[in-house]
Amino acid sequence: MRLLLGAAIIAAAAAASASCGSVTDPSKNVTDTFTGTITPVKLGGSGIGLSHPFNISSGGEYTIKVTAMTPNFNSAFAVTLSTGGGCGVLVNQSLTALIGVQALTGPVYQTGQYCVQISDYYGQMTAAENYTMTVSHP
Repeated sequence: MRLLLGAAIIAAAAAASASCGSVTDPSKNVTDTFTGTITPVKLGGSGIGLSHPFNISSGGEYTIKVTAMTPNFNSAFAVTLSTGGGCGVLVNQSLTALIGVQALTGPVYQTGQYCVQISDYYGQMTAAENYTMTVSHP
């Protein structure tokens, strides 16, 4: 019985690691830079930035940071990471992201297309904001 259980655990681990491909050392990650503009809800906009797609081809770790927002927004906003068809499956979300601070990080369990997006979650933006965001991923 123990032998069968051990074999099942090894097979499950092998299947899980096969779905991720190889694991990439974070020091060898690719960094994508995305830019866009958010028009606040207060100004008749959606309060949601563009959905920026990128592909992950191996397991490892990702980090997302908004590096700039101009003219000068200095409050919390949301950063969302999604995957799946049309990037409709939420993977991770920060509702308290700040400029210059790592917003999201975590392990990559599945390869494929991902999308990252920022939004004026709290409705505090008073002007259209141009943003720059970096995504480090395997």
